[in-house]
Parts: sequence; structure tokens; C-alpha cells
Amino acid sequence: MDLRYEQRMKNILLLVGQEGASDLHLAVGRYPTLRIDGRLAPISKEGILTPDDTKGLAEVILREENKKELLSEGQTDFSYNFDNKARFRTNVFFQKGYISVTMRFVGERIRTLEELNMPPSLYDFTKQSQGLVLVAGPVGHGKSTTLAALIDSINHNQDKHILTIEDPIEYVYVQDHCIINQREVGEDAKDFSKALRAVFREDANVVLLGELRDLETMSTAMTAAETGHLIFATLHTNDSAQTIDRVIDVFPAYQQNQIRAQMASVLLGVVSQRLLPRIGGGRIPAIEIMIKNHAVENLIRENKSFQIDSVIETSLKDGMISLDRSLADLVQQGLVDVEDAFRYAKNRDYFRMLVGGKR
Repeated sequence: MDLRYEQRMKNILLLVGQEGASDLHLAVGRYPTLRIDGRLAPISKEGILTPDDTKGLAEVILREENKKELLSEGQTDFSYNFDNKARFRTNVFFQKGYISVTMRFVGERIRTLEELNMPPSLYDFTKQSQGLVLVAGPVGHGKSTTLAALIDSINHNQDKHILTIEDPIEYVYVQDHCIINQREVGEDAKDFSKALRAVFREDANVVLLGELRDLETMSTAMTAAETGHLIFATLHTNDSAQTIDRVIDVFPAYQQNQIRAQMASVLLGVVSQRLLPRIGGGRIPAIEIMIKNHAVENLIRENKSFQIDSVIETSLKDGMISLDRSLADLVQQGLVDVEDAFRYAKNRDYFRMLVGGKR
């Protein structure tokens, strides 16, 4: 390893923490670039990166097994522990024959829902003994951080056996009242579906799935939720209705009625979120909460998920909230700019009405 690149990488990673960045990008022909509050910020003092630079910087963080995977697959995912000070979810990949690196900062301390500006009512999901809770949203909008807050709440307040299945492991939990086993796909388990099937033999109460990726994992997760396990998982979807449809649509047509009935039975709720620039700095979540009730259960069974938005909008007193109402609340509280909120609104005419026609 070239000591010059080792020191340079150390300096860049220190800047990630000092600047409060969420991500770091290293690409040929560009300055090393941070993502701060959702926006890209080049580190011009580091100079524009050459092919040798990105290769040398990548070699600082790559393990031997990751180097082999990079060469054979063209990309590799792993967690990187920086001097026991910070952890990064890392992807190294080839583009145009050159190496690029993307690193996402994962905070060592797991924050509570209150610290994340999330409604404490989400803790209600952690008090269930079984069922399925899905956290949805685009990449980089805080899904893993929300799930970590929920899992750590269980850790500090209940006596459970918690299993996490992740690729790679993001947050590392300090065991309190709970036994916590964390399995990394590729290191501790061959794939998500095999690791999830093993849950039935591991006396787990709570399972965190990093992502519902395929039919087999989705099917096993719903079966586990039926058989006494509390399952938390993420999906890259935009709202509650789309999340439900995404799961069901993975299955062949002849199975979908059965899956709708199963989903209607096991689903506890869907949390969809977006991170917006906060006035004064930082980011703050806007959130849609769908809690399954009889109306939602019937809509899922009857393949009428497109009507779920209406149920959410009329069930504020039951703890549900639509994304547009959450965005409007943030604007009215002076926490986000109306233009930023408008970009994320689902029904822009309705959003305008909620904020009194400010836009």
C-alpha cells in the first residue's frame, strides 16, 4: 500500500466528519466530492483525481476478497471501519475502465426517533409481537437510520433476540436488554433468503432485513411475520400504495390473490420518508405513515391499493399522515423552504392548498 494514498485517504475521510457529509465520491476527472445536506460539494484543495489516484485510494480500503470481487464482478460492496472512529457503507466499481468509489457515512451513535425529528408514534410498531413493518423511500433518504432507531429502542426496552441480515452491516448495536446477532451477506451468510430461512431455527423474536430484494426473500419474510416474528425491512419505493404493489407484483399472477391475503394479514404499517434541506443547515425528514386498519386491510385484499392515500388522509387521528401534509407542516413550522417541499409533493395542488397558496 502506498503510504501517500493512505494519508490522503485519511485526510479526505476526516473531512467527511468535519463537514457533516453523508457521502463521499471519488471519480476520475473530478475533485473528491462530498454530499452535504443533499448537495454535492467538491473538495478543490485535494485536486482533480487521476486514474492512479482513484486506484491508489481504493486500495487503501479494499480487502483482498473485495479486490477479487471487483475484478470478477466489476463492483464490490463492503463496510469500512475508519480508525475505529467512523464506519462507511462502501461501493467500489469500474466505470469506463477506471475505478470509482462511493462511501456513505454511517454514524457510530444510533439516534432516537426524537433526535431524528420522527414522530414518536412509530415506537408503537416496536411493541408488536409479530407482523411486518416496511420502511420505504428513495436511496439516501434515511431508511436505515430510521430502522436503527426502532431496533435500538427494542434493544433498550425489551428482552428479545434480535437478528439483523444486511449487505453490508451498517449500524453496529451495543447489546443492552436484548441479544443481538448481526449477519452480513457475503460474510456470515450466502444470501438474504438463506439467512432469513435460518431465522426459523435461531429462536429470533425480531428480524431486521436490510432490503427485500427478491421473491424468495419477500415470501419468507411474510411467512416469518405470520409465525411469531416481528420483521422490519426496507424497499426502494415512494409511498405506501406503491410499496404494497411492489411486493405483490414480484409474484406470478396466479399467486397474487394469495399474496394479497397474506399481506393484508401480516402487514402492520408502511413508513415512507424523504430528507429535505433544513433551513439553517442539515436535513429533516418528511414522512408518510400508513397504519393498517380494517379499511386498509380490505383495500389490500380487494386489489384497491390506489385508494390507500384517501384512507391515510382521513385517518390523522389514528396516527396516519400523508406525505403532503407532513411537508406542509414542515413549511408552516419554518423548518423547510416551500420550494424544496414542493419538489417532493405528491399532489401539488393539494400541497398548495395546505400551505395557503404560498407557491
